[in-house]
Amino acid sequence: MTGAAKEATHRRRLVDRAGALILVAPGVIWLAAFFLVPLAIIFIVSLGTRDAATGHVLLDHLGFGNYGKATRPEYLPAFANSLRYAAITTVLSIVIGYPIAYWISRQGGRRKVLLLILVMLPFWTSYLIRAYAWMIILRDNGVLNGFLQAIGLIDEPLYLLNTDFSVILGMTYGFMPFAILPLFVSIDRLDDNLVQAARDLYASGRGAFLHVTLPLTMPGIIAAALLTFIPAIGDYVTPDLLGGAQTTTAAKLVQVLFTSGRDWPYGSALGFMLMIVTLGGTLIALRSLRRETFG
Repeated sequence: MTGAAKEATHRRRLVDRAGALILVAPGVIWLAAFFLVPLAIIFIVSLGTRDAATGHVLLDHLGFGNYGKATRPEYLPAFANSLRYAAITTVLSIVIGYPIAYWISRQGGRRKVLLLILVMLPFWTSYLIRAYAWMIILRDNGVLNGFLQAIGLIDEPLYLLNTDFSVILGMTYGFMPFAILPLFVSIDRLDDNLVQAARDLYASGRGAFLHVTLPLTMPGIIAAALLTFIPAIGDYVTPDLLGGAQTTTAAKLVQVLFTSGRDWPYGSALGFMLMIVTLGGTLIALRSLRRETFG
């Protein structure tokens, strides 16, 4: 290759890199301005202290004292509840969402787009309104108890609201579409010939599913778990409305500290602790996803 050809190739590479940077720059600027900068501000606030008289944030003596308070034993049940609710919600969303996604992919035909729109239809309504709707359904004189009493299945109203059952039910309903969409994409990309080959080798339907379909759709399952677990662990609305005052989660503690407690440094530290727990689980899941995808 001549010197002129090398120079032309080098210039083309520079132009390609410049074009790529121009395309990426708006997204990077957006993330930096509306994600990284607020995150950095909250981290700095978490290192400060609260003025007892005025409630203002003081940044003259930065330290990690708030993080030490955030790890006190009395706060462990709140973090445990957050993890428990998020984990159960994630498992239920995948267990219920997988058959739905499988049916849409394999039986939807020309109606796949319509069926996916129906899955996403709840998002057209405010999450807060949907939570209040579940309160109307589950309360003692609500729709569900009224129906069960009308058909004679129960004599007295069931105590459904302000329980773990109502919290998990509301969270599963709210976050299940996040699981169905990646599951559908993973199942829809699966080559049917692989399943048919397993059946030709005398594998039963269950065996073909366990040894072919399920392993090949595992990246979609892990992606569904991530998309469900991350928002579920930080959910505040559902545990507060459907769980009542006795249901304590890390997100509710952060909300109380920022509002009625007016202790922004402490609340910021608790929020960062919750983010660290979520980030740790996400990294573990991403590592498993990479191993499943690339071997």
